[in-house]
Amino acid sequence: MCCRIADLRCKEVINICNGHRLGFVFDVEIDIITGRVVTIIIPGPCRFFGLFGREDDYIIPWDCITRIGEDIILIEVGGEYKRGRREKKPFY
Repeated sequence: MCCRIADLRCKEVINICNGHRLGFVFDVEIDIITGRVVTIIIPGPCRFFGLFGREDDYIIPWDCITRIGEDIILIEVGGEYKRGRREKKPFY
Protein backbone atom coordinates (compact mmCIF):
# COMPACT_ATOMS: atom_id res chain seq x y z
CA MET A 1 0.00 0.00 0.00
CA CYS A 2 1.26 3.45 -0.87
CA CYS A 3 0.31 6.68 0.92
CA ARG A 4 1.46 10.28 0.60
CA ILE A 5 2.36 12.37 3.63
CA ALA A 6 -0.33 14.87 2.68
CA ASP A 7 -2.89 12.06 2.97
CA LEU A 8 -1.79 11.34 6.56
CA ARG A 9 -2.80 14.86 7.65
CA CYS A 10 -6.47 14.11 6.98
CA LYS A 11 -6.53 11.04 9.23
CA GLU A 12 -7.52 10.94 12.90
CA VAL A 13 -5.31 8.97 15.30
CA ILE A 14 -6.95 6.61 17.83
CA ASN A 15 -5.22 4.51 20.49
CA ILE A 16 -6.70 1.00 20.51
CA CYS A 17 -5.46 0.29 24.07
CA ASN A 18 -7.78 2.82 25.72
CA GLY A 19 -9.92 4.23 22.88
CA HIS A 20 -8.43 7.71 23.32
CA ARG A 21 -8.79 9.99 20.28
CA LEU A 22 -5.56 11.95 20.00
CA GLY A 23 -6.46 14.16 17.05
CA PHE A 24 -5.25 14.59 13.49
CA VAL A 25 -1.69 14.17 12.23
CA PHE A 26 0.09 17.54 12.19
CA ASP A 27 3.58 16.60 11.03
CA VAL A 28 5.89 13.66 10.40
CA GLU A 29 9.56 13.11 11.14
CA ILE A 30 11.54 11.46 8.35
CA ASP A 31 14.98 9.82 8.47
CA ILE A 32 16.68 11.44 5.51
CA ILE A 33 19.30 8.72 5.09
CA THR A 34 16.85 5.80 4.82
CA GLY A 35 13.87 7.82 3.53
CA ARG A 36 11.51 6.29 6.11
CA VAL A 37 8.97 7.93 8.37
CA VAL A 38 10.21 7.72 11.97
CA THR A 39 7.38 9.37 13.94
CA ILE A 40 4.05 11.09 13.46
CA ILE A 41 3.31 14.23 15.47
CA ILE A 42 -0.15 15.16 16.73
CA PRO A 43 -0.88 18.54 18.35
CA GLY A 44 -1.61 18.39 22.08
CA PRO A 45 -5.03 19.30 23.47
CA CYS A 46 -6.02 22.95 23.91
CA ARG A 47 -5.81 24.59 27.31
CA PHE A 48 -8.88 26.45 28.61
CA PHE A 49 -10.84 26.88 25.37
CA GLY A 50 -7.66 27.54 23.38
CA LEU A 51 -6.97 30.86 25.09
CA PHE A 52 -3.74 29.72 26.74
CA GLY A 53 -2.24 27.74 23.87
CA ARG A 54 -1.81 24.00 23.69
CA GLU A 55 -0.19 21.29 25.74
CA ASP A 56 2.88 19.48 24.39
CA ASP A 57 2.48 17.53 21.16
CA TYR A 58 2.11 13.75 21.03
CA ILE A 59 5.07 12.03 19.35
CA ILE A 60 4.10 8.56 18.15
CA PRO A 61 6.81 6.21 16.79
CA TRP A 62 6.01 4.59 13.45
CA ASP A 63 6.39 1.14 15.06
CA CYS A 64 3.32 1.83 17.26
CA ILE A 65 1.03 2.18 14.23
CA THR A 66 -1.17 -0.91 13.95
CA ARG A 67 -3.29 -0.03 10.93
CA ILE A 68 -3.83 2.86 8.54
CA GLY A 69 -7.38 3.08 7.19
CA GLU A 70 -9.14 5.45 4.83
CA ASP A 71 -9.90 8.02 7.51
CA ILE A 72 -8.20 6.84 10.75
CA ILE A 73 -4.86 5.61 12.00
CA LEU A 74 -4.94 3.01 14.79
CA ILE A 75 -2.00 3.01 17.19
CA GLU A 76 -1.12 0.83 20.17
CA VAL A 77 0.57 2.72 23.01
CA GLY A 78 0.17 1.04 26.39
CA GLY A 79 1.51 3.65 28.84
CA GLU A 80 2.22 7.36 28.72
CA TYR A 81 2.51 9.18 25.42
CA LYS A 82 5.87 10.69 24.56
CA ARG A 83 5.46 14.46 24.54
CA GLY A 84 7.42 17.16 22.77
CA ARG A 85 7.29 20.91 22.61
CA ARG A 86 6.92 22.59 19.24
CA GLU A 87 9.53 25.18 18.34
CA LYS A 88 8.15 28.71 18.68
CA LYS A 89 8.54 30.91 15.62
CA PRO A 90 8.98 34.69 15.88
CA PHE A 91 5.75 36.67 15.76
CA TYR A 92 6.99 39.22 13.22
